[in-house]
Amino acid sequence: MAFDDAYDALTDHEDDARWAYGTGFSDPLAGVPGDLPDGVDRADLAAYCLMLGDDALIMSHRLQQWVTRAPELEDELALANIALDLLGQARLLLTRAGVAEGWGRDEDDLAMRRDPSAFRNVCLAERSDDDFAHLVARLCAFSVWRLALLDRLTGSRDPMLAAIAAKGVKEVTYHRDYAAQWVVRLGDGTDLSHQRMTVAVATLAPSLDELFQSHPVESRLAGEGVAVDPSTLRDDFDQVWGFVLTTATLQPAQEDRHPGGAVPKSGEE
Repeated sequence: MAFDDAYDALTDHEDDARWAYGTGFSDPLAGVPGDLPDGVDRADLAAYCLMLGDDALIMSHRLQQWVTRAPELEDELALANIALDLLGQARLLLTRAGVAEGWGRDEDDLAMRRDPSAFRNVCLAERSDDDFAHLVARLCAFSVWRLALLDRLTGSRDPMLAAIAAKGVKEVTYHRDYAAQWVVRLGDGTDLSHQRMTVAVATLAPSLDELFQSHPVESRLAGEGVAVDPSTLRDDFDQVWGFVLTTATLQPAQEDRHPGGAVPKSGEE
């Protein structure tokens, strides 16, 4: 689309390709029924949406910390866009959580006005990264897991969750591919880059097991056709994660059982 000047381009509200400027995108959930599924406990649905939303929110925050620190400008832009994607997912999921709980809280209340102990993210999302190798390894593992989850969640009996998941699948596919390319590049690169990626993969190992531990809320909602039981994602994750590591000439590290961190997804408000 042609514009007479740069201002018209930035303020156009028809071309959603310009979403990175904060304008020009339509509601991705327009027309999706917002009613809660019949027979589903409101508190369970709200808690589940918080789990998924907090994962995206905290991971987005950690990625934002790498803007201006990445090795190339292109990577800073890529990480910023991935962070924006996850922030968008978090906004939708926290909004759904607020509607489900029925207490009048919106996305801002849930994102900024909860005590740290009330956050339900997996520990992998909140880890800090010593260097770029650790960042892309963690992003790759997180994205492989989240993509498997969102792909199954597109069949949710909650049409709002299904629509959010369908949008997220397209975004997280790119996140996974971007991070996997860097894992392969560094793992199968120089002796130094291979060593650093080996350390990064080993550092991740203790945090992976938590991704597949089922919370009672997840188990109940999965049985009702609303959520995804994370314990069913292990084979899909191992297949993709193992392929990435093999291509990168890396060996999967032995995982330790991980009980969760200070703010696990089982936290209560």
